[in-house]
Amino acid sequence: MELRPQADGPKLVCPSCTTRTFPLQASSARAATLAHLACHARADALPVHLRSCQCRLRGCVWHPRHRGCAGRVLLALTRDRSGRTWRLADACAACAAATSHTAVVPETLLTPRQPAASAPARTRVHGNEPQRVREMLTHLASALGCVTSPAARLLALQCALRADRHGCARLPAGLLRGMRLHRRTEAWQELAQDGWLDLPDPRTAPLRVRLLDDAALNQAPGRGARRRAAHWALKPAPLIVPAAAKPADRLAALVLAAHTTTAGPAADMAVIARLCGHSPQQTGVLLDRLVAGRTLAAWQHQRDTDEVHWQPAPLHRPVSGSADSSAH
Repeated sequence: MELRPQADGPKLVCPSCTTRTFPLQASSARAATLAHLACHARADALPVHLRSCQCRLRGCVWHPRHRGCAGRVLLALTRDRSGRTWRLADACAACAAATSHTAVVPETLLTPRQPAASAPARTRVHGNEPQRVREMLTHLASALGCVTSPAARLLALQCALRADRHGCARLPAGLLRGMRLHRRTEAWQELAQDGWLDLPDPRTAPLRVRLLDDAALNQAPGRGARRRAAHWALKPAPLIVPAAAKPADRLAALVLAAHTTTAGPAADMAVIARLCGHSPQQTGVLLDRLVAGRTLAAWQHQRDTDEVHWQPAPLHRPVSGSADSSAH
């Protein structure tokens, strides 16, 4: 789909509709585009066994070379740098992660919410927190500016996971102090300049934030599950950083922890770098610092496949003393 500026206001051009051009209000053009794509996704949904990686079928022309298709098929939302063209397509997890300006759309956003009828009141699904954090980090890598600082990205993650369906989130002062981001007004200003949220009043407690990112709202499977993911992101086991760690180190450890799955601790360097908001060279320096801070025992970059492997340091380790260096 394409947003075309016109003298009388922007027009939405959709090649899949009989009426291909739709007039829009400039103030709500982006939201209307996402809503139109969501309608197509719901109407054209395929059974799981019929879904395949559309990126692979097109020769993987949507992203730089990586080690190949892998992971389950996801619904990926991609926009160009200017925000004028948007694409919604099935892609495997590896291709979606390697494609710039792409966010993963949670599948439960595309189905009507079912009433919680006969399930026991205390029953809940455990263990999905890393996946939810990984999906939100992928979205934020596309939604935020490429120069957005690690501190602002960590705040954006907490806001997105804690927001209600109206896009409002409350961040207690204790939470911000624990993140070492209390009264860091410059981080909030970054997010406001990106048009991602309204600049909050730093004098209020708890801090009240209103998100402007439509795609980050109403995340499934529910606010309670998202809050558990937000809590896990503060101490993302098995990678725990020292209390005084810098935001860049905290974000790098969180990205690695979110990619530490049953298949093993591994991910493409390009993916890690994009989620951290750094170049691959800068990301290598960050991983060295995680080894020096005893968050990682070691890490290795396989340059032929661009794959990074890492080994978490043992838990309950000392965090003081001389810094070790990594061998990679």
